[in-house]
Parts: sequence; structure tokens; C-alpha cells
Amino acid sequence: MSVGIKDFGLTCGTLPSGTLNAVTDVPGVRVGHVTLRDGDINTGVTAILPHGGNLFRRKARAASEVINGFGKTVGLVQLDELGTIETPLLLTNTLSVGTCATALIREAIRQNPDIGRRTGTVNPLVAECNDGPLNDIQALVVSEAHALAAIEAASEGPVEQGSVGAGTGMTCFGFKGGIGTASRRIRLDSRDYHLGSLVLSNFGRAGDLVLPDGRRPDPRRPTEAESGSVVIVLATDIPLEHRQLKRVARRAGAGIARLGAFWGHGSGDIAIAFSTADPVDHDEKRGVVPLQALSETRIDALFQAAAEATQEAVLNSMLASPAFEGRGGARRPSLADWLRASA
Repeated sequence: MSVGIKDFGLTCGTLPSGTLNAVTDVPGVRVGHVTLRDGDINTGVTAILPHGGNLFRRKARAASEVINGFGKTVGLVQLDELGTIETPLLLTNTLSVGTCATALIREAIRQNPDIGRRTGTVNPLVAECNDGPLNDIQALVVSEAHALAAIEAASEGPVEQGSVGAGTGMTCFGFKGGIGTASRRIRLDSRDYHLGSLVLSNFGRAGDLVLPDGRRPDPRRPTEAESGSVVIVLATDIPLEHRQLKRVARRAGAGIARLGAFWGHGSGDIAIAFSTADPVDHDEKRGVVPLQALSETRIDALFQAAAEATQEAVLNSMLASPAFEGRGGARRPSLADWLRASA
């Protein structure tokens, strides 16, 4: 099990977490990693799947929020125009976005030979952070095979966190960053639902981090311009339409702001939210279809859950990452080590 905030007596907010305290508390959601570590190579791919079936045929309702747009993505324009996800979502390093997109296209065509022939084309979904300080990003080592392997490795259950997958070479507030996750449980109409957050954390100036108890950890690194990024993926089994999902995605920004981030000029801060409820059938024959959606008198619970789970997911990404040495001997300390030393 990964080290997390509960191991250090910290809490983010008041809502209860799910059983796994992970994005996979949302039934059907799967996460997989491929980690590449060899000398100056410290990178990888992380795959998030809304369900284990054919995503092109059974699309998940989705939306995105660009908090600060200094980032590279594939697929957000169509995602926000049509309000659906139709491939797995891949996270990787900045210069591997195109390779991962090609892998998604090939896999979608393999599953759906009618793509681009008898039906529309496919919208691959890829987001990134720059791991160049710790990884030889110019080596372009991430291949289509790595992207597909991350998808094949995706499973329900506990999520490996820290310096894994796309998070292998990431830095957060001067400490080692990476992949982190957390969830919140929400009660609606006598039934439990979940909202989970998975982050790729690579943002924040050294010295700006604020813990939930008010402490400000010192990574003993020079304060530099904010030039990192964070990708936040929110998943829920609550039925939400596109506009509601966009509103929920926007509240992920509150979670990273609580940590001390101000979304600097050089930071790419992007949130993507999807619902596993009420999927869209690619082959729908009806002219009018029913739509399920949350009553907006209850949406504050999701806003709170998005902020709390995202704040905790970022901290978990750092706490699960040991001290790290990357390209050219560049080092990043561990937040967990700092907390142990200050206890």
C-alpha cells in the first residue's frame, strides 16, 4: 500500500473517503501504468479507463476545464463540443503526446474497423506534464507499445501511486511529485456514490506548499518561476450532464489552490471530469433519448468532493514518492521524509 496523508495524521476536508480512497472507488473505473526507468530515462504512461468495454461504442459523458493553458493535449476541443470520452485517457510526458494519440487511434480502429470508413473518426484523449528536469525527454522513448501496455495493465482495485507511470519524473512544490489519487463518498437518495480524483502532479514553486495543518514544508531548493503542470482527472458514478461536469471540473482548481498554488504563467493546469452513469450509445437509433442528471440543489456536495479529493490526491502523489535522483544527477527530496524529520 502507498503511503498517504492518513499515515501522517493529516486530513483534507470533512467528507468520508471511499473504501480504496482512490479513483477506482467509482465502479468500473480502471487505472494502469507503464514505468520507464533506466539511467537518465525516467518517464512513462498512465491510462485511465471509464469502463472496461468498448469506449468508442459506449462513450462516457465528460467535460474539461482549462485552469491555465500552458499545456499540450489532444482531444479536449471535441470532448467539450460533444461532451463525451470515446477512448482511454492517457497521461505521459510533453513530447510523447503524439505517440500516445496514435496508439489510441490504432487501438480504436482495431476494435472498431468501421472508424473513418462507415462511421466517424475517433477522438483520442491525451494530456501531459513536462518531466524534462528528471528525464531525458528528448530521447522520445515512450512508444505506442508502451501506451497500449498501460491500457492493458489497467485494472480496478488499489492504484499504485508516486513515481510510477506518467508520474515517474515529475516534481511538485520542489519535492518529488507523481501520480496520486483520493476519493470521497457522497450520499444521495439513500444510496452511496463516489467521486474520485487522480492527479499527475508537476507544479508549484518550492516553498509555496501549505499542508492542511498550516505547516509549510521546505524542500531546500531555490525558489523558481512556476513552470510546471498538473492534470486532474475526476470520475464519478453520479449522473451528470456536460455542463454539470464542467462545473465540477472547475472546482478541482480549489483543491490545488488550497495547497498554495496560484496557477503561474508557465503552468499547465487542466481538469477532466467524466461520469460512468448514463453512457452515450454510438449506435443510438432513437431520435429522442432520456437524460439522467443530478438535481443542482445537491451539486455543492460534488464541488466539495472535487476540492477535497484533489487536494489529497496531490499530497498522496508526493508522500508516495521516495527521494529521487534523475537525469544528470538531479535530485528531488521526499515530502514523507520531511514530515518524518519534523515530527
